[in-house]
Amino acid sequence: MKANNGLHNKALLHKEIIRKTYAQDQTVRLNFSDFYGIICALKTPGEAIDMIEAMIFDLDGTFVRTETLKAISYARAAVELGPERINEQDVIEAFKEVVGLSRQEVVLHLIECFGLENETKARMSEFDVQTPWQAFVQIRIKIYESMLADPLLIMKHRCPYNLDLLIWARQRKFKTGLATMSHRTQANRVLRILDILYEFDFLATRDDVNHGKPDPEIYLLIAREFNLDAGVCLVIEDSPSGVQAALAAGMRCIAVANDFTRPNIHASKLLDKRWIVDDPVDLKTVAKRYIQLYTQK
Repeated sequence: MKANNGLHNKALLHKEIIRKTYAQDQTVRLNFSDFYGIICALKTPGEAIDMIEAMIFDLDGTFVRTETLKAISYARAAVELGPERINEQDVIEAFKEVVGLSRQEVVLHLIECFGLENETKARMSEFDVQTPWQAFVQIRIKIYESMLADPLLIMKHRCPYNLDLLIWARQRKFKTGLATMSHRTQANRVLRILDILYEFDFLATRDDVNHGKPDPEIYLLIAREFNLDAGVCLVIEDSPSGVQAALAAGMRCIAVANDFTRPNIHASKLLDKRWIVDDPVDLKTVAKRYIQLYTQK
């Protein structure tokens, strides 16, 4: 449902200008949730604003605590390289310092922290790679793939309250989408284990886009497939880069923080603290409050 008067149309125009500016310069920090709050406050009696029509979910860290699994996989790779002197828990703590960075940055940090230069160099020929850090990555990927193939491990690390919100959204007839930077085969494997592969109207993966988050491409793709304005989509994310992508697309967003992403989400100040969920038990309550606050029925 959309307003027809000039005020609302002008607000939407300003929103699009801001969105494009943000997409070009990600140092700009804009809060689209509050932007819509201003629109709500300015609307005239009886005027309707966009209703939430779709909910879009991230996968890694949202439905499954994959940051934990990733940390374990990096730790096990490091232990494999230096079994007599490296403790798995020490590696996990070191991983927390670089969570969210690229594989190269994470691995270089761990190689330096634990003195694995010689061990990784010795494995280069095994994987036909040109640098020691690439050998570490290949060892870690092999471990991570085996973890994702373990149904019991995936179920053990699922996020039940986030899954509950998905089912609630389906029951309320919202369109539901998935926006993940995992490859499709990997994503489908996890979704089948969780038994939610067919709970989405559209799934977008790394294979479907040219640019990863924080670029908004994957969210704009889903909006086009839904034939909806970005502003009627509510995104559930767990990382600063995911939140940035959703906001740059002009969508609304709630962040469900975890032990690995919580400090950076709060420090980024991308969202009003009302829309950062530190305890997943509260997620559905916060989502309902958001929808009620920003929807004129």
